[in-house]
Amino acid sequence: MQILTDTHIQFMQRRKLAMVISMVLIIISLASLIFKGVNFGLDFTGGTVLEVGYPNSVELEPIRKILTKGSFEKAVVQHFGSANEVLIRIPPKKNMSNAQISTQLFEILKKHDAAVEMRRVEFVGPQVGEELTESGGLAMLAALGCILIYVALRFEYRFALGSVAALAHDVIMVLGLFSIFGLEFDLTVLAAVLAVIGYSLNDTIVVFDRIRENFRKMRKGSALEIIDSSLNQTLARTIVTSFTTIIVLLALFIFGGELIHGFATALLFGVFIGTYSSIYVASSVLVMMGISKEDLTPVKKEGVEQEEVYEEV
Repeated sequence: MQILTDTHIQFMQRRKLAMVISMVLIIISLASLIFKGVNFGLDFTGGTVLEVGYPNSVELEPIRKILTKGSFEKAVVQHFGSANEVLIRIPPKKNMSNAQISTQLFEILKKHDAAVEMRRVEFVGPQVGEELTESGGLAMLAALGCILIYVALRFEYRFALGSVAALAHDVIMVLGLFSIFGLEFDLTVLAAVLAVIGYSLNDTIVVFDRIRENFRKMRKGSALEIIDSSLNQTLARTIVTSFTTIIVLLALFIFGGELIHGFATALLFGVFIGTYSSIYVASSVLVMMGISKEDLTPVKKEGVEQEEVYEEV
């Protein structure tokens, strides 16, 4: 990584273009969320959960195909415990009760394999879905509020606003992705969104820590030059962290199965967009708010020697 430590990329020269791109994508995401909404999964909408057993191990793909032919296109099919046990989740259907859905579903499975046995049926009511939706939204708002307070106390209020702007940017982008492409949004995806908040915050804190340090130590250079220098100094760490995380997420995305497909998708996109926002969104907000050396220079106290500062080589 020696080459990366010697980079001199002028990130802030491209901040206006980056902000325009971000604003366009945010507007598209918000428009989709407002007019199209999110394709909530069974965890939020309610529905039917059916567990069946087979005498021998079964493949899931043939089951998905026969359910699709039987007008259950949105059925989520997965192994449960062993290759002989199958768990099927069905969202609500218009003009059909949960009992009718479970009966019709089992009849379709029976035609495909007469040896199939019903193990259990559960109905998740819409009230549970509403409570989960409300709790999930409150969880994200609480996380953002705590982050705002933490960064303001550790750094300075402009850093706090920059970090929250970056986090809001990341959350809107991930939600927009699921809304635009109609991907199912369930509790695992909500967990991924919260994980993206944590990942993006960690990346932003590392960048802010170096920016604060350089503002205090570097006598020469404007605010833009100091921020660029800080971003270049943390670039190697950022790339290595993102690359290793993406490798793991790709493995989950490819081999993890349908159950965590949405989780892996949200995290993959979130890691990419979180890395971008740490560089261009959070740092650009500092520039827009007029951060300067004086804001971060320790106040001199009489009789106390100040830490020696050095000039940038």
